[in-house]
Amino acid sequence: MSRIRLVLFDMDGVLVDTPSSWVTVHRYFGVDNEENLRRFWNGEIDELEFVRSDVRLWKSVKPDVTLTDIEHILSSVKIMDGAAETVSALRRLGIKTAIVSGGIDILAGRVASTLGMDYSIANGLCADGDGRLTGEGILRVRISNKAESASGIMRSMGIQADEALAVGDSITDIPLFDLCAAGVAFNTDDARVLRKADYVIDNLYSIVELVERLNDGG
Repeated sequence: MSRIRLVLFDMDGVLVDTPSSWVTVHRYFGVDNEENLRRFWNGEIDELEFVRSDVRLWKSVKPDVTLTDIEHILSSVKIMDGAAETVSALRRLGIKTAIVSGGIDILAGRVASTLGMDYSIANGLCADGDGRLTGEGILRVRISNKAESASGIMRSMGIQADEALAVGDSITDIPLFDLCAAGVAFNTDDARVLRKADYVIDNLYSIVELVERLNDGG
């Protein structure tokens, strides 16, 4: 294994204490996207239509919902315990950090800025000149293939896949595990994720110790 130079983090359930930024907004508006989720995983709708269908749920409750509304709703989402210390320690070791998330970019941007991360990529919401959501989405990360987005990040940083570590908690993170030198399962009891992970942790700071060990040849 090459020396680890980059740690890629999923966001929801890993860097923030919510299983889904989308579901956080659904719950605020009192709507349920289970039907949209079923249709997506059954191949009845594509990823962009999945975003559109979720936004339609919000607009059914508040037709003039704005980006500011979404930012306010997501402001209640707390950064995961240990995330700040972990990213800070990785930075001191000279390790780059990035978010690769199918979640909402408003939250990903806040998390990356707060933690001092090097890069973040997540999906967005289109709005008109007054900030009202149009109902369209901006697809940057395909949850069916997050490795695609991760590869782009690594190319821009001049980092090879065998120099990266991926940290995730759901089946959508498995392609990241397959792409990188190693996959780390955090905060999950999903058997599929646990089977594919090279390492399993329940404390984020363990990532720092793992990187140090791997880079020392351990």
